[in-house]
Amino acid sequence: MEKKLYSISAIYSTPNDIVAAAKAVKDAGYTKFDVHTPYPIHGLDGAMGLKETKLGFVTLFAGILGAVAMISFASWVAIVDYPQVIGGKPYWSWPAFVPVTYEIAVLLAVLLTVGSMIVFFFKFPNTSHPLHDTPYMKKVSADRFGVTVQSNDEKFDEKKVRDLLKSTGGEVEAIYYSEEFLTFKPQLFDLKFILLLVGISLATSAGGYLYFNKVLYLPPFDWMVEQPRFDVQSRTDYFEDGHSMRVPVQGTVARGFIPYPYALGAKADSIGKFLINPLLNTKATLELGKKKYLTYCSPCHGNFGNGDSRLAGQFPNPPTLHSDKVRNWPDGAIFHTITVGQNVMPSYQYQISRDERWAVVKYVRTLQRAYNAKESDLR
Repeated sequence: MEKKLYSISAIYSTPNDIVAAAKAVKDAGYTKFDVHTPYPIHGLDGAMGLKETKLGFVTLFAGILGAVAMISFASWVAIVDYPQVIGGKPYWSWPAFVPVTYEIAVLLAVLLTVGSMIVFFFKFPNTSHPLHDTPYMKKVSADRFGVTVQSNDEKFDEKKVRDLLKSTGGEVEAIYYSEEFLTFKPQLFDLKFILLLVGISLATSAGGYLYFNKVLYLPPFDWMVEQPRFDVQSRTDYFEDGHSMRVPVQGTVARGFIPYPYALGAKADSIGKFLINPLLNTKATLELGKKKYLTYCSPCHGNFGNGDSRLAGQFPNPPTLHSDKVRNWPDGAIFHTITVGQNVMPSYQYQISRDERWAVVKYVRTLQRAYNAKESDLR
């Protein structure tokens, strides 16, 4: 078939020559031309008259789309599909959504940007181009510099372009379309291409699985998968009773730990008189108590201790903390209840430290006094 001209190109030996040639082509009024160099050349963008790319707007749109989609999905799960109160936080807790929203925004921005360029600009899955495998491209990929003016430019005239490039000192040559490029038709949904993608996916998945689950664990590098230890609730012949899980020696106390001496069955009224709050009435104590109360206590007792649970009837509402019984309790009785629990209320001794429990007691006393203020308090 008759060759069809793609562009007229020129080869240069120095960076200064290619910058001057690019400026000459731009000043001549050509708009569809490109420059190729083996490494970045300072000032070349200005010489070519390149404008700010609009690809950033595509990336921005894709990122916003990803962020909106992720925050919408997370909000639907948290509010509608699977609402849960976790640590006293509201259903819609924005800080918890920030990391995954950021990751999805960046991921979608990258994927859509690259995907758009591949599909729209490179006619995916076409991998051919008129410049590929030409002497011009081999030179500019090594140690030479080149400029090429495309034949579809409005001002293109082969003789004038040749004369212009020769006047800049370039080695001029013509580049023609290949038959493969001219006869190519999009094959994105071609059966062979789809089967190729499926085959590559399966091969990649199988290779990844074998490498990360088998090859990496070949002896002696088993990454401590096989350990000389007992698994939880496993049987052993080492001890006579066959139990691998051992209880601590009776009376053992961990270093730095003060065990709580009163059991669950003990009455709060009788225990309270033996316990005295060791914390002072300071601003730091009240702030700590407020923080722990709002986190662990307020979901059931309400933010102000009125027993108005925020769990929407998922559990029975507890009694108010402003009753005469609780207000007349000693501090130790409230501390005992927090520590061992009462009725449907579980123990919080493992979630809240000893000093934090005493700080919660101080904050409860503050709420009680605020709700039952005396005339002297108002003065």
